[in-house]
Amino acid sequence: MIFLNYKTYENGTGEKALFMSKIVEDVSRASGIKIIPAVQALDIKEITSNVSIEVWSQKIDPVTFGAHTGSILPESVFEDGATGTLLNHSENKFPDFETLSIAHDRAKEVGLKTLIFAKDIEELEKISSLHPDFISYEPPELIGSKDISVAYAKPEVISSATIMSKNAGIPLIVGAGVHSREDVKKCLELGAVGVAVASDIMNAIDPKKELLDLVEGFTA
Repeated sequence: MIFLNYKTYENGTGEKALFMSKIVEDVSRASGIKIIPAVQALDIKEITSNVSIEVWSQKIDPVTFGAHTGSILPESVFEDGATGTLLNHSENKFPDFETLSIAHDRAKEVGLKTLIFAKDIEELEKISSLHPDFISYEPPELIGSKDISVAYAKPEVISSATIMSKNAGIPLIVGAGVHSREDVKKCLELGAVGVAVASDIMNAIDPKKELLDLVEGFTA
């Protein structure tokens, strides 16, 4: 499976986000590989109304109904059609584990699946105690890299993360610099069940072609 994080890229915003999501749907159907777009909260309702694939929120906040100006309420993204949420991405980390734990609990309370990111094995082990649906290893220094993939820069860490994830019974997603079928294939060989990608697709001249290349890593 592939988690595609739209972040706030131009091609992942507003009408362009809907267009991208239709591309994702087409490639997912054609390849048989599950691809989940993680989109901006304001785009969730429009996208889920026009595609049949799962759509996730990029984040939610650890809040309930009340005076929380600017926060993303878990109930809102769920009502708009999101089936899950990313948590603790390196570009939007929670200040401490307690806050992350509260956010995760809130997501689960409303029925959202969760993918929690970790920067290293120590953090990965800690977040596993929350029992999310997925855990992800993403070294921050490689995120957005066009030349170096986590698959080849940190293979020993991925292997260790795989052992830990299997012991915890939580599927492992790997990301940071993943930009080719070879990267995907290597991550899978090391024990991951899927990859997380962003800039390789969102900034591509032909995102459909790039996605088709990535899904080939699952069958190569």
